Amino acid sequence: MKTHLLFVGNKFMHNEPLKQYVLRHVGKAVERIEQIHFVQDSDNTLFLTLEMLFKEEIRLIIVATRQSSAIIGKLLCTITMDNQVLKEQMLIPSRATLFEQGSYLLEHDKAQANVLIAHENESLPPLLFETAERSGILHVFGESSASLRSLLDPIAQSSDIRFDLTTVVDGWITVYIQSRRYGNIAQFLSSAKQLMPHKVIATSNLIGYIIERLSKQGKKLTFAESCTGGLLAYHFTAHGGASAVFEGALVTYSNALKSNWLAVDETALEMHGAVSAEVVREMSEGALSVTYADFALAVSGVAGPDGGSALKPVGTVFICARSKTHHHVEQLHLSGDRNYIQEQSALYAIKMLLQLDKELFF
Repeated sequence: MKTHLLFVGNKFMHNEPLKQYVLRHVGKAVERIEQIHFVQDSDNTLFLTLEMLFKEEIRLIIVATRQSSAIIGKLLCTITMDNQVLKEQMLIPSRATLFEQGSYLLEHDKAQANVLIAHENESLPPLLFETAERSGILHVFGESSASLRSLLDPIAQSSDIRFDLTTVVDGWITVYIQSRRYGNIAQFLSSAKQLMPHKVIATSNLIGYIIERLSKQGKKLTFAESCTGGLLAYHFTAHGGASAVFEGALVTYSNALKSNWLAVDETALEMHGAVSAEVVREMSEGALSVTYADFALAVSGVAGPDGGSALKPVGTVFICARSKTHHHVEQLHLSGDRNYIQEQSALYAIKMLLQLDKELFF
């Protein structure tokens, strides 16, 4: 069953932190959202939008402000020929099958609707859908889209599963899995893992998975970042449990700090430049020495829009992944605006970390 998300209220278009909080909250329960709709408070087409959505076989999550939630309730009652009743200090349709403070679930024909009432600076109410068994996510490393599809098609047919592929960065593909009526997701995941034992990770939260794997082995992780400006550190500290594996990182934007904080040789900086294999290699080594971590990622590049040259145009990025026994450096040629190049760089570094120790992470 497809999932659609409908925001009702102007604040969700203007308040980016609140919108992102809602998306994270929903994402913990629903692994894939097919469509996201935004409707303004004064939009007189809201009834037609709801009526159209209720004709489909979908799960509809409606996130409403306190002001718009009353209108939502009335419109839903009109569509389902119902009346509102007072429950948990909310006016909700009398046919709502489940309800908690700020949340209720309504089923009508083939559609299910979960209404959430959201307000700034407050915790969101819970989702009431049953969502655990119908979808899943695989992360696959080191396979092309064509070869991966040829490997997964047979087991998808035998498991009655459909899937979509999305390339995150070069060498990292995310597989979104949806169960058909008699599908067996567990069988599909197990078969994929057997086919590609050191290439597949089945999780909807990859950073959380990395934290868990490192924590179980008592391993630590650190970063030395330049062009990503702390983005790697943000990705990890945004997750609970990060303190068990992450003590800190160094954002060394200038050559002076690369030299003083990470002991990067000034000669290497002068001869090769800050954006070079030699410098990220020394940055990663310095990060391990400073923090006594077990793994380090170092990133330096030209994120743009300025600063590029003929030899190192915008999008040139060097990354080093290092353990206490091995290290690996890659040069990337990325495209996009500054923020997209930074995000791609951070994700590629995470991919390199996973591939540095396949026994630990796979």
